[in-house]
Amino acid sequence: MLRSFLLLFLLIFAFGITKSNAQNEKLRAQLAEIAKDAKGIVGVSILNLETRDTLSLNGHAHLPMQSVMKFSIAITVLHEIDKGNFKLDQLIHVSKSDYYDTYSPLKDKNPVTGVDISIRELLSYMVSLSDNIACDVLIKTLGGIDKVNDYIHSLGVKNIAFKATEFQMAQAWPVQYTNWAEVTDLTHLLDISFKPNFLSPASHDYLWKIMQETSTGPKQIKGLLPAGTIVYHKTGRSGTSEKGITAATNDIGIITLPNGKHLAIAIFVSDTPVDLPVRESVIARIAKAAFDDAVK
Repeated sequence: MLRSFLLLFLLIFAFGITKSNAQNEKLRAQLAEIAKDAKGIVGVSILNLETRDTLSLNGHAHLPMQSVMKFSIAITVLHEIDKGNFKLDQLIHVSKSDYYDTYSPLKDKNPVTGVDISIRELLSYMVSLSDNIACDVLIKTLGGIDKVNDYIHSLGVKNIAFKATEFQMAQAWPVQYTNWAEVTDLTHLLDISFKPNFLSPASHDYLWKIMQETSTGPKQIKGLLPAGTIVYHKTGRSGTSEKGITAATNDIGIITLPNGKHLAIAIFVSDTPVDLPVRESVIARIAKAAFDDAVK
């Protein structure tokens, strides 16, 4: 009897035949089925911050970030503030020379002469509204995009690259692919940065305040979740090429579960010919499947 029990235990250990693994495989199959609708590359990474359960799909593909990179830029700016190099309420002059033809609520509000604006407000514009002018001004304030690349790599998040500003990405279609990430490293970065001692209390609180206030992509990660679910997230979206291919429709963030636990999730829909409603539906259904699995 004991020998049979030990043999069964060894088989379970060797082949991973556990209830947990079976559930994971069922969820992975469900996500893969949803992903087929994108007709492109769908990268998914899920990490329960408390239980440490993980699951990924195309987790190590190098996929273009687009505005998801603004989360890392915000972290870098806040780190520099904590070091004493800047102040959150320090004023930065945004001049007309910083303007170009791009999505920017900041420019729309101050179209003629530019504006003096605090780093606090620039961060809010960049993260919550995904403002491209605010993004490039903050990159310039830091001293260049390499500052972001070096800092994020110093955290042990290596499978990610920051090479181009928003302005540079707007100049030629291939440039956006130089700013890439593996979705598994993005959930790792979310995990690191959500820890309360990662930044100073003031910087930590402000980061997650503007992440919760993100107004872009309401039909993506948040789209099918129960009303009132707290989600901290950052979206990213490219244009569509002359051949009808959209390089990036992305969303990363942290979902607060009903039991108080947290699900870090990164979903990238890349190089796809399908329209925006389908791309957003893929993200929303993947997020809902992950949510439902986590609350079982």
